[in-house]
Amino acid sequence: MFKHKIDLKSASQDTINALIDDLNTTTRGISSAEAAARLEQTGLNEIQQAVGESQFKMLMKNFISLMAILLWVGGIIAILAGMTELGLAIWAVNIINGGFSFWQERSAQRATSALKKMLPTYVHVYRDDKLIKLEARDLVPGDVFNLQAGDSVSADARLITATSLEVDQSSLTGETVPEDKQVTFIPGEGKYSESNLIYAGTTVGAGTATAVAFRTGKQTEFGQIAELTENSKEEVTPLQQELDRLTKQLSMIAIAIGILFFILAVTIVHYPVAKSFIFALGMIVAFIPEGLLPTVTLSLAQGVQRMAKRHALVKNLNSVETLGETTVICSDKTGTLTQNQMTVTNIILPNREFEVTGRGYVNNGKVQFNGADVELTAQPQLDKLLQIAALDNDTRVQTDDKSVGKILGTPTEAALIVVAKKAGISADELSHQYRRLKEYTFDSSRKRMSTINQIDSKKEIFTKGGLDEVIGQCDFVLDGDTIRPIQDSDRVTAKDAEKKYAAQGLRSLAMAYREVTEDIDNLQMDQAEAKLIYVGQAVMMDPPRPEVFDAIKKCKTAQIRIIMVTGDSALTAKSIGQTIGIVGDGVRVITGDELDAMSDDELKVAVKQEVIFARVAPEHKFRIVSTFQTMGEVVASTGDGVNDAPALKKADIGVAMGVTGTDVAKDAADMILTDDNFVSIVSAIEEGRAVYSNIQKFLLYILTSNVGEAMPSVLFLLSRGLIPLPLTVMQILTIDIGTDMLPALGLGSEKPEPGIMNKAPRNPKDHLMSKNVLWRAFGWYGMIGAAVSIGGYFWINHLHGWPDVSLAAAGPVYAEATTMTLAAIIFSQIASVMNSRSQKASVFKLGVLSNHKINFGILVEILILLMLMYVAPLREVFGTTTLQWQAWLYLIVLPIPIVLIENLRKRIAYGKR
Repeated sequence: MFKHKIDLKSASQDTINALIDDLNTTTRGISSAEAAARLEQTGLNEIQQAVGESQFKMLMKNFISLMAILLWVGGIIAILAGMTELGLAIWAVNIINGGFSFWQERSAQRATSALKKMLPTYVHVYRDDKLIKLEARDLVPGDVFNLQAGDSVSADARLITATSLEVDQSSLTGETVPEDKQVTFIPGEGKYSESNLIYAGTTVGAGTATAVAFRTGKQTEFGQIAELTENSKEEVTPLQQELDRLTKQLSMIAIAIGILFFILAVTIVHYPVAKSFIFALGMIVAFIPEGLLPTVTLSLAQGVQRMAKRHALVKNLNSVETLGETTVICSDKTGTLTQNQMTVTNIILPNREFEVTGRGYVNNGKVQFNGADVELTAQPQLDKLLQIAALDNDTRVQTDDKSVGKILGTPTEAALIVVAKKAGISADELSHQYRRLKEYTFDSSRKRMSTINQIDSKKEIFTKGGLDEVIGQCDFVLDGDTIRPIQDSDRVTAKDAEKKYAAQGLRSLAMAYREVTEDIDNLQMDQAEAKLIYVGQAVMMDPPRPEVFDAIKKCKTAQIRIIMVTGDSALTAKSIGQTIGIVGDGVRVITGDELDAMSDDELKVAVKQEVIFARVAPEHKFRIVSTFQTMGEVVASTGDGVNDAPALKKADIGVAMGVTGTDVAKDAADMILTDDNFVSIVSAIEEGRAVYSNIQKFLLYILTSNVGEAMPSVLFLLSRGLIPLPLTVMQILTIDIGTDMLPALGLGSEKPEPGIMNKAPRNPKDHLMSKNVLWRAFGWYGMIGAAVSIGGYFWINHLHGWPDVSLAAAGPVYAEATTMTLAAIIFSQIASVMNSRSQKASVFKLGVLSNHKINFGILVEILILLMLMYVAPLREVFGTTTLQWQAWLYLIVLPIPIVLIENLRKRIAYGKR
């Protein structure tokens, strides 16, 4: 029997023989029969998807929300009231919105599938003492397999042999610098840093190895991340919560009004019960905002389109508004806040230091001394260092002066290629001119790489690596164009320079060389890398994105916290955080190991202060996001690797990188940045805030219309029927569905208002139907609209003899009066939609005709009114008629004073805007 569960400590620190015994295997693997038996016990080496919600349930839940139920009931009420067409239209809105939501949800749930696809297809494994090619899904614990450059790792495994092995673990750690691996255990810093362990889902960048698998499938670190992602529940967005609350409020208001109107119609007007019931039902339908769901959908969709233009692709419509409520952004460092392009910034020689301008993998700068460009002919020592950088190098950069560079190799070596190019040295041309004769590859024990090249008539060895490891091999130093014995003072000076930049989060590579006079075929590495001539150091960093500085200032102005959560070292994370302005000098840096030792309460206390998280693992990111959420924060989390997927899915908004991001991260996220730029997140937050504001504008407009619709019925009831209904039930529902819908939808496409990022995120205790909205709707806009519409009703009656004759209760005069009421409400809606476009800004400042969707909506509602007046069949159904020219003059002029009065109020309340 073999040991099923082996922890990472035992796997890495036990002797290889002990581990092989625990796995009941050998260095030549196991038999096919034993493998088959183990496969029965462990299952296939793949990620099994959990049985999720059925497609039918996913579909049906979109039709049983409270708003959806209200619309179904509203449709039934309309049909019972004899308005079949209206009822069917309400149902159509429900079906369209439910189907759209289902499609969005169905297309977004693919994170676990992407994890499954990332596993390699084949592996070279020993079975029955033979090396065979096997499907990776059939790998079991105890299998021994081979790896070479370019191979994907199929299981968590312990190295048996390794030659110059480098493994790209960015899919787990998020950091692009390859990890050096060897047979001997070295603990390293942070998770996944064990030198003798390799992990499923990573890729071999260089070298060869033989390893024994000790975990497969969901037992691997990769599989456990998949399980975290799979088991993360979808969070209900703030907008969904608020819409549920608003729906309940509006439904209670509608039902309460319906019951009140029914009682009043029976007791005061003495209407028959059946007639009173139809009247009350019509009022209930009128107060159910059928346009709310389409407006929310349109507003979100418009936000999605605007975000796409600003490099942010949103997969889930509800995520748009949630972005606007974001209070905390948990951001990765590499590639999001920084350019993910290692860049040499300084070159340190024993007697001077050079600055390097330009950033990234492009030839966009120069090597300078005291601000002046250098000529290599006058700087032989610099020339030699750059020659070493270009020749002792296995990486190539595909770049020109305009495009973004693409590297084939490691970021560190790419930076050396580019700095040589900036000084006028082409690595490609140099490597052709000075042929490589031999190479001593990099390994983590000696931390150096060397090549021997033919330099004209002589041979030279070029060495680069860590300062201590290189300068320790040097007996001489290149000082200008003179070679002299190295002194202790030279070593101290070089070390001090390294420490100075290390404190700023930068890393250094030392360069050395010597002439080779020995026979290189028999030259051992220790002999070759001895008695070297020290030349200098190249200092490099992954530079911050230039535009991120202003974006961070915007976030601070908008009272949004930025928390850096990175797999990089604490020193580098702190340096970058301070440089770009996320944190100050008093920041606390918490590593993954420190986080493990903290309780939840201790973590909550820690995150209330300035904090950075470094050397973190997937479960750490997940825990950090969860902690902020338990504190009431709305959290956006960024990431690009497999390691980020659980946190991306757990967060209120998961933001994946579109350029460097893995498929796993993209599928787990709610939003994808097409430019991998932190600035795009800030732009998306601005659009998200605009969405909520636009929904509130719609609500204000609809409630204003409801006042105008309800007031005629109130007069009818309070007068005990002495004032005939100034607006019939059919005309009320015409306004509710026909004329006010399109202008309201146009409000959903309003652009963000100026200054929207100069205030804090919305307080969760604030609601769409706020006191301000209620006052403006019922106490200001609504009363103005009601007054002018009721005034129009009485004016038409006055033209026909009132008050000398009674108000018309039927016939042509009654039809003309109710038509005037309907028309006045519609024209007051034109003013209302203009006034609702901004809470503080004048419509003239925005541009009266700048919102084309509102203009189109106004045109349509006027056309509907004309059809109701002049199309005979419609006149009979809706009880309308034509109006005289005096009435039309009244209607055309009507919106102007309403707009002017409101703009005067805004100017008094908020000043000139």
